[in-house]
Amino acid sequence: MFNLLGVPPQVLFGQLLLGLINGSFYALLSLGLAVIFGMLNVINFAHGALYMVGAFVAWLLLTYLGLGYWWALLVAPTVVGLVGIALEKTMLSRLYKLDHLYGLLLTFGLALIFEGAFRHQYGVSGQPYPIPDALKGGQNLGFMFLPNYRGWVVVASLVICFGTWFAIERTKLGAYLRAATENPTLVQAFGINVPVMVSLTYGFGVALAGLAGVLAAPIYQVSPLMGTNLIIIVFAVVVIGGMGSILGAIVTGLGLGMLEGLTKVFYPEASNIVVFVVMAIVLLIKPAGLFGRER
Repeated sequence: MFNLLGVPPQVLFGQLLLGLINGSFYALLSLGLAVIFGMLNVINFAHGALYMVGAFVAWLLLTYLGLGYWWALLVAPTVVGLVGIALEKTMLSRLYKLDHLYGLLLTFGLALIFEGAFRHQYGVSGQPYPIPDALKGGQNLGFMFLPNYRGWVVVASLVICFGTWFAIERTKLGAYLRAATENPTLVQAFGINVPVMVSLTYGFGVALAGLAGVLAAPIYQVSPLMGTNLIIIVFAVVVIGGMGSILGAIVTGLGLGMLEGLTKVFYPEASNIVVFVVMAIVLLIKPAGLFGRER
């Protein structure tokens, strides 16, 4: 069937794999954005910069401390999460009663500060990060060759994304989080420290960005610009899925990544804009997004 379309199966499945990998990063990053917006009503424009910080923490751990990839998967998200908690406590917490625009402007400024600091220190050329020995090589599937590391990225992203969705939508902790965003006074009356919960929620959301940065480091070079190149697409994914919808962020991120891959096969010129075309169509038909709810 693929040959009838003039596309060899290896090319088609290869691009679908690349699209699925990109979609995994879209889903993981947009998940963090959706958690922060859905729980805190903050449009976090610093998300891409914190994704970059996560990749750089992994690179610094390896370069200066000799701690490899598996340590970085634990340490980098923790570091980024603690940075996020500090930012929330000192800056964002002062803006919750103001218009969303103030939070967006603050986080946009923070993104520029982070990017400028790393660009000044390390330049704009990327730093290589090696694939861990346990994930080198690949599998011959007959119709294509699947690198082990890229397969790991897809599986890890899916487990993290759907685990987060389950925790927020199907557990008591998630119920407390959702209630705290709608009626914090009532939740606090039950003895729950809402400000601490809010800080931890923001820290968790940005820790997901840091984790995505570690996963991305062996595939893309570690660069101060890596977050800037991705964040606009990720915001489009969140808008298409529905602002604050966790399931929407996951499904839309994966789906748009694969759509982008297919577009590169059949109409490469449109591959860079297909996400924004889809966003325009969705907003015309369903302004709240595919999984969003009208407010």
